[in-house]
Amino acid sequence: MTGELTLPALGARRNLREEITQTLRAAVISGQLRPGVVYSAPSLATQFGVSATPVREAVLDLANEGLVEIVRNKGFRVTGLSEKDLDELSELRALVEVPTVRRIAEAGVPRPVIEELRPLAAEIEAAAARGDLIAHVTADMEFHLTLLALAGNQHLVETVRSLRARSRVYGLRSLADRDALVPSAHEHAELLDLLAAGDADGAEDLMRRHIGHVRGIWAS
Repeated sequence: MTGELTLPALGARRNLREEITQTLRAAVISGQLRPGVVYSAPSLATQFGVSATPVREAVLDLANEGLVEIVRNKGFRVTGLSEKDLDELSELRALVEVPTVRRIAEAGVPRPVIEELRPLAAEIEAAAARGDLIAHVTADMEFHLTLLALAGNQHLVETVRSLRARSRVYGLRSLADRDALVPSAHEHAELLDLLAAGDADGAEDLMRRHIGHVRGIWAS
């Protein structure tokens, strides 16, 4: 079973392997690539409009991250997660991200950084509105990691990147189909407003609620 996905045709890019890795990672996180299905690199390459080689290389990158496992002579499948796994990932995200966002708010976020993040927040909402789950997850990842980088701790950023990549947001499609994904996506713009106002309490509370909402989507 190869599975038909909604994937962009990438064409010729300077770092094709990295771009395909990012797109497939987002497909794993968003639940478009699902556990139990064996996916073929040549089939995905056809959907991307590229040769199979960069897709196979991207799959190896995801296997090294623990997101997929290779099925010999067939392709690969997504590594499954239990409800306990998802609870623990959510707990770790809250322990790391909530106090970090508060600390960033207390230190004050420069206006140029706020303005840099606003287009990302807008893209998260726009992607949610048009049901583009891969673009939604990609912009969401970039938003949160760019924000957390303000804490000046690259190890923290990489830890959160790993936690988010290992997550699975299986409920995104159903939310998008019900036009219910945009309100959750809008929380990013609300967070920027709180940071711009220097409201550390509000930013902390919103970040905690946001992670709780995400866990609810994981459970869908």
